[in-house]
Amino acid sequence: MAADARPDLLSLTPVELRASLEEHFSSRGQPSYRAGQVEKWIYERLASSVDEMTDLPAAEREALSEAFRIDEPVPDTVQRSKDGTVKHLWRLADGELVESVLIPTERRLTLCISSQAGCAMGCTFCATGWGGFDRHLTPGEIAGQYRASRRWADENDSGPISNIVYMGMGEPLANRNAIHPSLTILNQGYGVGARRITVSTVGVVPGIVELAERPEQFRLALSLHAPSSELRRELIPLERRHPLPEVLAALERFDDGGGKRITFEYTMIAGVNDAPQLIGPLGDLALRVHAFVNLIPFNPIPYQSWGPSSPERIRDFERGLAARGVSVAVRETRGRDIDAACGQLRGHTLVQIDRKRARAKV
Repeated sequence: MAADARPDLLSLTPVELRASLEEHFSSRGQPSYRAGQVEKWIYERLASSVDEMTDLPAAEREALSEAFRIDEPVPDTVQRSKDGTVKHLWRLADGELVESVLIPTERRLTLCISSQAGCAMGCTFCATGWGGFDRHLTPGEIAGQYRASRRWADENDSGPISNIVYMGMGEPLANRNAIHPSLTILNQGYGVGARRITVSTVGVVPGIVELAERPEQFRLALSLHAPSSELRRELIPLERRHPLPEVLAALERFDDGGGKRITFEYTMIAGVNDAPQLIGPLGDLALRVHAFVNLIPFNPIPYQSWGPSSPERIRDFERGLAARGVSVAVRETRGRDIDAACGQLRGHTLVQIDRKRARAKV
């Protein structure tokens, strides 16, 4: 099946979208305000097809459909946890599956989105990797998760999405050709404030530097998980390519940008990275780049025998970091009853698909 050569309206930045639409409608002898009509359908009304753009004449809708496409993901599976967490498994136009998660709290609704179908980083504590890596997502497929999730939240009285975190499937900064346009689209197109958007990374140094050079105050979260390069190599294979000292130097550049908050994500795994003597080095790293530390109880995954640190040990880390002047919090585990950990739902679905294919061959 040949690839669809039509540009995806959702993948264009606002400047690109305006220019493309103006050129399209001008070539058809249409007034310039047609471009603004389509922009409103895309950014405000969240139209999922050109057919919904009813203030365009029928002939213009047909011509627009012939020139452009809208590649918004469609829901494959929706699961809702007892704690209100909602996980969507989205099916993309080519059949690939990606996840996003809506996480409600008392004062906000956070959307966790994916940047890749699967992940190639191979982190030993993460469920996404064992589902394999298939491909990068496009800017429109990334932004499309926000559009579709926002529509679902509106239809289910969940309130507005207040924050977006690139902490779903994949390594965002390994897909920078799509990440940077998607950030612009979400910020300038859909009006999500830069300070309400956080990009997560396991330490892709060139990507951290590029993000530091952007004028917007997007936030950055480093999947740290160990305060020494030696221990981190056991958890994160990328540590061999971008060792911790190099990562910290890039974070200092990001911190020097001013107003760009850094968070350390620290998954606490019993007997692996929760020794009390690690509290001091972790605190030193956090203070060096003014980072906030999120302590995260490990969420067990298939094919891995590890367990979460005890609540007492997690509290020891929290108290020890706070005593050193580090801003720290323990992240509440959400959605465990619906496989809300990143990659679990997709992984289980892929296993089911493989089993069905195997049975069909018998």
